[in-house]
Amino acid sequence: MRPKILWADDEIDFLTPYLIYLDQKGYDVVTANSGEDAIELLQTCMPDIVFLDENMPGMSGLEALQDIKSLRPDLPVVMVTKSEEERIMEEAIGEKIADYLIKPVNPVQILLCLKKHLHSRTIMEEHANRSYREDFSDISYMIDTARTFSEWAAVLRVLTKWDLTLQEADSAMGEMLRQQREQANAAFAKFITREYEGWFDANSSRSVHAPLLSPDIVRKSVFPLLDAGEKVCFVVIDNFRYDQWKVIQPMLSEFYQVDQEDIACSILPTATQYARNSIFSGLMPLQIEQMYPDMWVDEDAEEGKNLNERDLLQSQIDRFRRHDTFSYFKINESDYCERVIRQLKGLNTSLNVFVLNFIDMLSHSRTDSKMMRELCNDEAAYRSLTLSWFRHSPTYELLRRLAELGYRLVLTSDHGTICVQNPVLIIGDKNTNTNLRYKVGKSLNCKSKDVFTLERPKQVGLPCPNVSSSYVFCTGNDFFGYPNNFNYYAQYYRNTFQHGGISLEEMLIPLITMSPK
Repeated sequence: MRPKILWADDEIDFLTPYLIYLDQKGYDVVTANSGEDAIELLQTCMPDIVFLDENMPGMSGLEALQDIKSLRPDLPVVMVTKSEEERIMEEAIGEKIADYLIKPVNPVQILLCLKKHLHSRTIMEEHANRSYREDFSDISYMIDTARTFSEWAAVLRVLTKWDLTLQEADSAMGEMLRQQREQANAAFAKFITREYEGWFDANSSRSVHAPLLSPDIVRKSVFPLLDAGEKVCFVVIDNFRYDQWKVIQPMLSEFYQVDQEDIACSILPTATQYARNSIFSGLMPLQIEQMYPDMWVDEDAEEGKNLNERDLLQSQIDRFRRHDTFSYFKINESDYCERVIRQLKGLNTSLNVFVLNFIDMLSHSRTDSKMMRELCNDEAAYRSLTLSWFRHSPTYELLRRLAELGYRLVLTSDHGTICVQNPVLIIGDKNTNTNLRYKVGKSLNCKSKDVFTLERPKQVGLPCPNVSSSYVFCTGNDFFGYPNNFNYYAQYYRNTFQHGGISLEEMLIPLITMSPK
């Protein structure tokens, strides 16, 4: 069907060359000689766009614009005028015009305007599809040849770029990209299986190539800024993935500039008890258990696993014989975040730490709530909900105020999450932990070969609840289930966001350093 244009101009007879040109380009044009005629035609011809002359006798273009927006709020209206008066432009923009053209206009300007407002989505989709098909082989080659952590970080960056690009273009290529991401996660799991233990073996050449791991983050990213005399805010967003960072980055760019965008590696298990405590302590979990037994909470303990972060950070500062003072805020509620914002001007510490738990609460509530599953039914919706939270929550205001106060910002996460799909059977004793992506216990027997088993956990800095305990990690988008009620739990947890295992989404975490503009 040919797109339809309603063009209102009291000198419409002089526009005949434009009308012929548009007809040749595949558009039907309905004309009106006045604002009143345009309003009357609007209700019968059902145009896709309106070109509206600003200076017409009787009802002016601005007056007609108000009536058009009242009748068809979503209809794009392009104001055409001889006047370059700023007041008229501002008034038209205030009425939410789609575009503004100054006479004399040429046919190419008109065509570009139509492409922009009527065909942009189709053009974007076609361009995105073509570009992704051209890049497909290169991405597969990157996945097949990735041998280092930095190369896997590059894979994540390019997959995320295409995730966001294809989502914006509403492209049908998303399924192909999803399969390519699964291919990447399968290869990444093999990389971790091959390399992970060597990262912690001082006698192995692999330790030299270890990435920036959870216990290194504060020492290598925060302390140097403090040493340079900077006022620093360290923000840890629980369950925060790299793609979620990319969707909120444009909003932060209003008041922060990115100095460095790194990707760090969460330790295993990719769970708060291990990864976040490791960040704050600067130690592996086994070292925390040995050096600060009162601050380590066993897997089967009922108390909270992240209650000692302030003390763990103090222990790291003390071990390095530093004298940094710091404030610490764990934000779980909007009301508390607003109270924190009111306190910011009174802070006199060199380091201020903020732990934000909303994304974690979002992923867990999505598991437990049918309504949240409907609102957040895929990866794109999960990112969209993250952006909506950031835009409307006090977190945005918090970070904006910190920029105004001149703080450098280091933003990271303890781990990410992955949307799980495939249940795998595992058998363990009654003391086995309940996490769906990793298990720790004795005599664990898994029916899948696509797992990573650590038979000697202490060699990679993990505590052993018992002498014979081992850790078993899911890879890709698998999740564990027990023989009892296996089918029920498989159905219940399928398509939920979980963490604890091995995937690009869980292990590769954003580590961003920013300066206020």
